[in-house]
Amino acid sequence: MEEKTFVAVRKDEYNVKQFVKRMFGKGKVSRVTIEYTPVGERIVVATHRPGWIIGRKGEKIAELTEILKRRFKMENPHVDIEEIIHPEFDAQLVADDIALTLERFGSQKYKASSYRALGRIKNGGALGAEIRVSGKLPSDRARSWRFAFGYLKKTGDAVKLVDRAEATAKTKQGIVGIKVAVLAPGVKMPDQIIVDEELLEAVKRNLTFEEVEETVKKVKKKRKAAKKKENKK
Repeated sequence: MEEKTFVAVRKDEYNVKQFVKRMFGKGKVSRVTIEYTPVGERIVVATHRPGWIIGRKGEKIAELTEILKRRFKMENPHVDIEEIIHPEFDAQLVADDIALTLERFGSQKYKASSYRALGRIKNGGALGAEIRVSGKLPSDRARSWRFAFGYLKKTGDAVKLVDRAEATAKTKQGIVGIKVAVLAPGVKMPDQIIVDEELLEAVKRNLTFEEVEETVKKVKKKRKAAKKKENKK
């Protein structure tokens, strides 16, 4: 019985998320999260166009709240907006943007739209990105094209740090699938090693691997202590 209730709740959440995305249109909403509080349900809509989502004098938010109460039987839904400052690092927005371009100008524009999106991500300072476009491009036979640059983790726990998303474009030739993965700037990878003077000096002294690791740990501790002193000032 508990399993059925859990599945039903997750199904309702999925329906709510899909409805919110359809209501505002493709490319407007990145993600929708639902939080349950003692006061009621909190629906957080992440978007790079908050003015479009809110509407004039909050009319769209009021409309969405009424639909959630009437259609999805929510007692006291509260809609909040989370603004995305850098949409070029949001994988879902990038995938939706490519899908909209293909639907508007045709599937033959897959290279131009992919390279344009990849350029925006790269110019923004991202560590790495990958775009995969699959479908009848440009022939009648389905193919997959890959556009990528930089550093991107695909295995291990570090995969969680990579933002991934998918989108579909309905073209005259058929359905085109878009997969986007972005590693935003400033993300610290577990295996990231900063080569500085102290580390180079340790290597020159022919230290063992364990001794080099110990040197790296000491350097990290010094940096943390220096940051704490700066924050106190």
